[in-house]
Amino acid sequence: QVQLVESGGGLVQAGGSLRLSCAASGRSIFSANTMGWYRQGPGKQRELVATITSAGSTNYADSVKGRFTISRDVAKNMVYLQMNSLKPEDTAVYYCNVQWVIYTLYDYWGQGTQVTVSS
Repeated sequence: QVQLVESGGGLVQAGGSLRLSCAASGRSIFSANTMGWYRQGPGKQRELVATITSAGSTNYADSVKGRFTISRDVAKNMVYLQMNSLKPEDTAVYYCNVQWVIYTLYDYWGQGTQVTVSS
């Protein structure tokens, strides 16, 4: 049973920083194809924030490029999102996602962590 648990959200002033963590259990992320962070703001659809592949290739939404950094620690089975220069429009629930492809797609989500950026 794979579980993803996010932590690190909270309330921060604009211009501040937060580091989100995603702890995976039940399967090693060493074999994961893609790991990522998504977010869903008030009244909005869930959107991609950043992804990282097993090869270390990263992809970011244009709105967070240069401010956010995704990383992973395979030994700790953790995925991180460092968020700097936060803006009020970054306010959202942030979700961790990990995908394994073993003959078929296995797609797992965390429960989300709230990030609120005040102006």
